[in-house]
Amino acid sequence: MLPSIEHRLATELSVKPSQIQATIQLLDNGATVPFIARYRKEATGGLDDAQLRLLAERLHGLRELEKRRTAIMAAIEKQGKMTPELLNVIAHAENKAHLEDLYLPYRKKRRTKAQIAIEAGLQPLADTLLGDPRIDPLIEAAKYLKAPFITDEGDNPGVADIGQALAGAQHILIERFSEHAPLLQILRDYLHVHSVLTAKVTKDKKDSDTKFTDYHDYCEAIGKIPSHRALALLRGEREGILKLKLRLSSELEEKNRNLVPNPCEQRIARQFNVHDQKRAADSWLIDTVRQAWHNKIFTHLETELISNLREHAETEAIQVFAQNLKALLLAPPAGACVTIGLDPGLRTGVKVAVVDITGKVLDTATIYPHAPRNDWNGALAILKQLAEHHHATLIAIGNGTASRETDLLAKNLIKQYPQLKLTSIMVSEAGASVYSASELASEELPQLDVSLRGAVSIARRLQDPLAELVKIDPKSIGVGQYQHDINQSQLAQSLDAVVEDSVNAVGVDVNTASAALLRYVAGLSGKIAHNIIAYRNTNGMFAKRIDLMRVPSLGEKTFEQAAGFLRIPNGTNPLDASAVHPESYPLVEQILHDIKLNISELIGNHAVLKAIHPEQYANAQFGLVTVKDILKELEKPGRDPRSTFRTATFKEGIETIKDLRSGMVLEGVITNVAAFGAFVDIGVHQDGLVHISALSDKFVKNPHAIVKVGQVVTVKVLDIDEKRKRIALTMQLADNKKIS
Repeated sequence: MLPSIEHRLATELSVKPSQIQATIQLLDNGATVPFIARYRKEATGGLDDAQLRLLAERLHGLRELEKRRTAIMAAIEKQGKMTPELLNVIAHAENKAHLEDLYLPYRKKRRTKAQIAIEAGLQPLADTLLGDPRIDPLIEAAKYLKAPFITDEGDNPGVADIGQALAGAQHILIERFSEHAPLLQILRDYLHVHSVLTAKVTKDKKDSDTKFTDYHDYCEAIGKIPSHRALALLRGEREGILKLKLRLSSELEEKNRNLVPNPCEQRIARQFNVHDQKRAADSWLIDTVRQAWHNKIFTHLETELISNLREHAETEAIQVFAQNLKALLLAPPAGACVTIGLDPGLRTGVKVAVVDITGKVLDTATIYPHAPRNDWNGALAILKQLAEHHHATLIAIGNGTASRETDLLAKNLIKQYPQLKLTSIMVSEAGASVYSASELASEELPQLDVSLRGAVSIARRLQDPLAELVKIDPKSIGVGQYQHDINQSQLAQSLDAVVEDSVNAVGVDVNTASAALLRYVAGLSGKIAHNIIAYRNTNGMFAKRIDLMRVPSLGEKTFEQAAGFLRIPNGTNPLDASAVHPESYPLVEQILHDIKLNISELIGNHAVLKAIHPEQYANAQFGLVTVKDILKELEKPGRDPRSTFRTATFKEGIETIKDLRSGMVLEGVITNVAAFGAFVDIGVHQDGLVHISALSDKFVKNPHAIVKVGQVVTVKVLDIDEKRKRIALTMQLADNKKIS
């Protein structure tokens, strides 16, 4: 038998089986990944959230494989066709493809030409000609003529003549060849290495298509096609612009490919001892091999390989989206500042919303500084009044249509009225319109017009990107590649995991968090999140973590999972504002008793905490890793893992793509990272692309190793294509380090 699931996972993840076993037990008992990663490090040997997510995913996959193995064994046993040899092979099948290959001859299928031929008694003819090619097919086939007859499966046409007899025998052998599991694996492996995917533009789209011009006459080894290119090709095919075809690389070179058996046909022939020795049946057998390959086996494997290409590309695209989303969610917050949010627009005006330090809406307005009204001075007057009245310090500007014009308005305001001490910052408005029209926005801002809610969201996402972006479907945030082409269920599952990990990495103030934020806390559901809000509204702010146990539906198990991530600043117990889990409070109390200090005197006391020996407090309940984590947390309780807030400064006078010149060095913000490079907002309405080869002076395999969404970078303009709206950038600045 194969090794156990635990041992297979241990091998795949390069960790000890004991770590796998402990983690599986925790997952099966309902523990969440964030909880396991943060509070069960002893049990898992310190596996982080990424490893745990991968483990959980592979665990599900391997369990599904074992379910399928059991079902296949049962189905073959039921047919009475199981042999010890077959059972052994099935038990050792390592993947689904091999398992399905083995099941292929026993799978229930519609009545095939081969089955009809077998009913007509043609199997001995097929076996005879394959076993002894010296026998003349025409003479032997004459022995198998048969009149039409009726079977339990339906009418059978019988065998009217020699031609039908030989055709029926061919169908039998073709089915036999195409269901031979070891052969299929050999051919699959060969195709993976030696096949190429070709694309041709359809005749009716040749002159009109502009999106897929790079693929109108395309050819690349299937094993080397990067994910973004695979998804582009598949989209082109789906839109009826491209025709995709898999071919053997050898067939592209050989003009006489229809005359000489290709390498796969040769492998089929070798498997069944078919050779062209000019014997009576050799020509017939070689034709059977060719038909088996072209009409049956290749068609099946082509579909499978392109499907695998799609799955691999989707998996990579989901990973890229997930990494970008995590960077965006964990972008540094501007903090608790009164903020003016501007949702730019031209004809419909710029929507304005002022929010206080908690994100509460203080005021709204609509201004019309741009064409057609061009009320520049009126817009400045309104913004000045709002900033003075509410003591605003930040202006958040959405980066959509008219963003640069609106940014110029904000800078004009700052320059004219320096006493306001305002700072303007461009922020991504991706998903703001989705939020504005959502049910959640209606609940949060019932009195506010839909058009103004976007400005509120823009202001809040500058204050705290994580708290605001969790209100939007992750797929609408717009940091993926070909996100609408990929498996939506897998995408949603992966992105939800990213949001969950991000929320729990930062922690949540239970007294101010929205239901949208709370529902991502480990162990909490949407229902419990709303129950917490309802309890808070009825009974006031929580003073202690333990009070959460009074919330309806929040039981002991949920409390165990969630409590460490729910923070209560300024509560009765300072530990409730930290990441120290309530289950560890007795340990802290023991430490306090030993050093004769109270908790307020211990928290943040670097000298005292460094003098404590964690080994002294490690025991069966609290391992050494847990004790060290607690002491580290007490140094800076509730510390925010996000980096310090910083924003890019766009160069004045560079507002459109027409203002750019090759060689310019500019500051910008990474807006998206793809497998082939990174997109950068340099303030001209059109993001530029830093190709993967231009990200660094060194070889870069994964762009995420160099840049992340939201990062401020310095780039040089390489090339501008105004017609196609493409800007080529580089981060290889050589000696030119200053912004010119």
